[in-house]
Amino acid sequence: MALRYRITKRSNNIGDKKNQYILQAVNTGTIDLDSLSEYISQECTLHSVDVKAVLIALGTKLDFFLRDGKIVDLGDVGKFKMGFKGTAAETPELLSVKRNIKKFHVNYQPSLKLKRKLQAGIDVYKEGRLL
Repeated sequence: MALRYRITKRSNNIGDKKNQYILQAVNTGTIDLDSLSEYISQECTLHSVDVKAVLIALGTKLDFFLRDGKIVDLGDVGKFKMGFKGTAAETPELLSVKRNIKKFHVNYQPSLKLKRKLQAGIDVYKEGRLL
């Protein structure tokens, strides 16, 4: 397995404003819940329907505990926690949830095991080239 990339031209609006080129990771598709359940069931004694039920329950409980302010630690997968983007005010009295919180998001922190794999590097290949 290797990660595909392409070379992409980017405009530079800061400084000398010369165009720059970057390497950009290319997604090769999406794995949906049914497919993921099937793949996992092939690696264990559970039927894909049972795996799917657990994954659906995981999504529900992830939502529940994140909204409760908990960090959800999924071991080798990593940790998830809720965060938000907000704006500042000159004094604490001027802060309000409706006015100053602009957007909620989920932060993901990969596990130490996954971080080490990423630090070691991932095989990559250029889009359009055969492996």
